[in-house]
Amino acid sequence: MFLTVEGIEGAGKSTFIGLLEEELGRRGIDFLRTREPGGCALGRQIRPLLLDASQNVSSRAELFLFLADRAQHVADTIRPALERGRWVLCDRYADSTIAYQGYGRGMDVEELQRLNDYATDSLWPDITFLLDLPAEVGLGRALARNGREGLTQSEGRFEAEALAFHQRIREGFLTRAARWPERFCVLDAEQLPEAVVAQAVKHLEPYFGEKH
Repeated sequence: MFLTVEGIEGAGKSTFIGLLEEELGRRGIDFLRTREPGGCALGRQIRPLLLDASQNVSSRAELFLFLADRAQHVADTIRPALERGRWVLCDRYADSTIAYQGYGRGMDVEELQRLNDYATDSLWPDITFLLDLPAEVGLGRALARNGREGLTQSEGRFEAEALAFHQRIREGFLTRAARWPERFCVLDAEQLPEAVVAQAVKHLEPYFGEKH
């Protein structure tokens, strides 16, 4: 079972994943937690190039860095785990690239779909949890978190974008969720984290007996 978690900046993905991780552990699920960018050795070198606010990366270079990270991540981490029968819980995946570079940066969405198909060898998640909330709320949370944790410089490049950019990304995620409703589970991220995770667990109930 391949699960991904998506959302705008400040949607609460890390907290959500931590709580969901605990629930999977309680249920005896053998799973791997990973993230993008940075879920493999190559990706850990690429991550600072993409997220450091001091980096001046063109939109096309940004896209191909994300695709390179994803292609290696699938080859080194995700697909081997799935082939061993493990669940994979991934913080961001291809939907983020299409939302950020497509809807956010204005690149051709269908071309990005094809490029991600190629980069992943057509590996898409079984379920994508989309944590949704207004862009101004998420951006406010993200900026406060980065300031609190000292990440404004090292991981704040996307948070430095204008609010309109984040609003387009939110709309992009919701557009994709409407296009693939059988894959996406949209969750109201303005709720308490425990309530959000409880809804996700309810969505996963039919799969827990399978453990693969």
